[in-house]
Amino acid sequence: MKINLCRTAALKSGWKKILKGMSFLMILIVPVAITAQPIDPVDLGSTSGFAILAASQISNIPTSAITGDVGLSPAAGSYITGFGLNEVTGIMYTVDATGPAGSVPSASMLATARGDLTIAYNDAAERTPVPTGDFLNPGSGNLGDQILAPGLYKFTGMAEITAGNLTFDAQNDSNAVFIMMVTSELNTASGTQVILINGAKAENIFWQVGASAVLGSYSIFKGTIMADQAISLMTAATIEGRLLARIAAVTLDASTVVLPGSPSGIQYNQGTPNGFELLQNYPNPFNPTTTINFSLKSEGIAELNVYNYTGELVSSLVNGKMDAGYHSVDFDATNLSAGVYYYTLKANDMIMTNKMVFVK
Repeated sequence: MKINLCRTAALKSGWKKILKGMSFLMILIVPVAITAQPIDPVDLGSTSGFAILAASQISNIPTSAITGDVGLSPAAGSYITGFGLNEVTGIMYTVDATGPAGSVPSASMLATARGDLTIAYNDAAERTPVPTGDFLNPGSGNLGDQILAPGLYKFTGMAEITAGNLTFDAQNDSNAVFIMMVTSELNTASGTQVILINGAKAENIFWQVGASAVLGSYSIFKGTIMADQAISLMTAATIEGRLLARIAAVTLDASTVVLPGSPSGIQYNQGTPNGFELLQNYPNPFNPTTTINFSLKSEGIAELNVYNYTGELVSSLVNGKMDAGYHSVDFDATNLSAGVYYYTLKANDMIMTNKMVFVK
């Protein structure tokens, strides 16, 4: 039997070409990981300094801790209810003089802020192109256990976090922007968390919600919520962000709201303070350390203790004689479980308590 070497060589050459082409095709069909969509942040205008801005009512069940300004318009100031004297680190703006003690009437400024909120809301709602693929209805609307890259996400119905936590991954870009366009409602279950990794920042996360938003008890959330209707925080819910309700109410229940990207909100002064004061810890939420500032008008025996949510003492930070003035104490929760804690200052027959949230 004769073997045609030329033909054999030709066949080998042909198969090499076929295999090379197949390799090229195989390379083309390899799945590609989700990559960031470069988008611009939402311009919040004059609403950027507000931790809370609502239209019809702002109600609170003490004790909450708000770092940032609070505003209500067009409803009268009397529709801001339930706040104690030390629950807001910022200015409370109203349209008239019927607001809580210490509030500042500023109808014109609030009207401008409401207008800027509408502009920002519409900007987020009308972003194009409409997301497709991994940026359309991720998790079929349930964001539990999802890890999202920067970009524009659209939910054709509701968005929720009901099992597991949601993670925003900035992919080592500290300027990365996330915009979540939610057609109807936004809901989170009790105890769920929004986690930021690889440079992600709460100030660069925007939630445009077509209806109302509800954050579950003891949940931890990140980003600015711009809701067309109401925003409700259940017991001890925490948000690093803003609660901006266009035409309805904001409801709080022993909640923590911290304006993103802001300084601590604590004015640490020199000299002799005017009174006894326990300020909101910063940062809050924290992991694993935070700073607690307080002031004493006169010398005396002071106690600063930390308790868990059941009232059990977990740390004694101060216990003894202290001078009049401003004081700062660091708290390290490394050996504690994540959750809500309360810190209480006692001095000279005075007592004050604030809430803080430890996350891991």
